[in-house]
Amino acid sequence: MPRRQQATARQRRLGAELRKLREAAGIKGREAAALLGTDSAQVSQIEAGLAGVSEARLRRIAAHYNCTDQQLVDALASMAGERTPGWWEGYRGLLPTSFLDLSELEHHAGYRWDVDFLHVPGLLQTEDIARALFSSRVPELPEADLELRVQHRMQRRAILTKEQPTRYEALVHEAALRMMVSSRAAARDQLARILEFSEAPHVTVRVIPFEREHFVDVGAAMVYAGGAVPKLDTVVRDGPHGTVFVDSEAQLSVFRTHFRRVEAMSCDPAPSRDLIHKLSKEL
Repeated sequence: MPRRQQATARQRRLGAELRKLREAAGIKGREAAALLGTDSAQVSQIEAGLAGVSEARLRRIAAHYNCTDQQLVDALASMAGERTPGWWEGYRGLLPTSFLDLSELEHHAGYRWDVDFLHVPGLLQTEDIARALFSSRVPELPEADLELRVQHRMQRRAILTKEQPTRYEALVHEAALRMMVSSRAAARDQLARILEFSEAPHVTVRVIPFEREHFVDVGAAMVYAGGAVPKLDTVVRDGPHGTVFVDSEAQLSVFRTHFRRVEAMSCDPAPSRDLIHKLSKEL
């Protein structure tokens, strides 16, 4: 397969998982190349996500590496077989690659968790709220770039409205629901949008109220995307220097624990809806 100019986060993840399998088997790159009848450069490119690999070849690689986790091998083979460009490719060259990588990640996720304390999660935002948040960027975005970001965020909601929607759970602090990032009317519309989504059987919205005592997990804000197997889960966090994708098993375990702790501090879905109704009436 021809060498890619740029790998997506998902392609890099596939390569990284193959590298982990090789290293776990104690096989060096040149030894792997000999087993596969290729050269070390090709193995390096595959592991960097810059070269594709067929499903059949991936299964040969896994067999050479003595990988006995068949569910993981099947999941990696499925990733290797992905060839159809997603809708997000229409934004390539127009938006930062992290926007596209997030869209690709959540499109393939088996489930999705969001934890947010200052803003309504992106998947639940209205156009007005998304536009207000993107407008706050310094330096200010040109109007065309601003609208592209809003349009992209609205398209991402497809995972919640498609024929077989993604299971979604959002843990949102009351502060995010009260934050007036735009007009009072826009805030009411935003709360109504959250209530509308929360009625869907595949969507769970839980609110952490201000009155909750001993709540200190504010550093747990995250997007958690469930993979085909737990080893392929990914956490996405916004850092001071951009978006960070976390996939080490140790860190994933930490974030699962954070999520469950925040979930335990949040209201059940029905009381959460009652609280959102109450906040809406106050506007």
